[in-house]
Amino acid sequence: MSLSLNAGESIAIVGVSGSGKSTLMHILSSLLHPNSGDVELFGNNVYRMNNKELIKLRRNDLGMIYQSHYLFKGFSAHENLEVAALLSNQAVDPDLIERLGIERVINQKVTELSGGQQQRVSIARVLTKKPRLIFADEPTGNLDHATAMEVMEIFQEYLTHHQAGLVLVTHDESLASRCTYRYRMHEGTLKRV
Repeated sequence: MSLSLNAGESIAIVGVSGSGKSTLMHILSSLLHPNSGDVELFGNNVYRMNNKELIKLRRNDLGMIYQSHYLFKGFSAHENLEVAALLSNQAVDPDLIERLGIERVINQKVTELSGGQQQRVSIARVLTKKPRLIFADEPTGNLDHATAMEVMEIFQEYLTHHQAGLVLVTHDESLASRCTYRYRMHEGTLKRV
């Protein structure tokens, strides 16, 4: 099977737990080497790149949002965003902070935040980088439905405004339905829906 994604487009991968969705996302995002096949991002075969090229690709072009937030625990929410801004030579966007509903907790340590608040900080951190391609593994798993829909709207606006792409792994069919393309993973096999 072959997947392709153009600027401004999104792919949703749905399926039951253990079907291989996250493994596929890790392969596509350069974190896990496939047993066979190739992954090409921005015209380059990812698995033929050297470590220096891979680090540059991940830092400048890819954004990864995980179920586990991987925030810097000793830092405040705002400091986590500042690190992303500094590494990517971007600015923290106060409008994004407000739209994600984290303005009241932005100066708190991330360990003081709820799971949903940490998830929204994680999303803000990735979007602060201004990546060309976002990989999101259950990015709204800790959020209520209304907030999840708002996050999806923010993603879609980002894709259009920055001519970026999104690969979304989700159990939420309503989120998946808002993507350009939908695929279902079943026992390691991917099928277009």
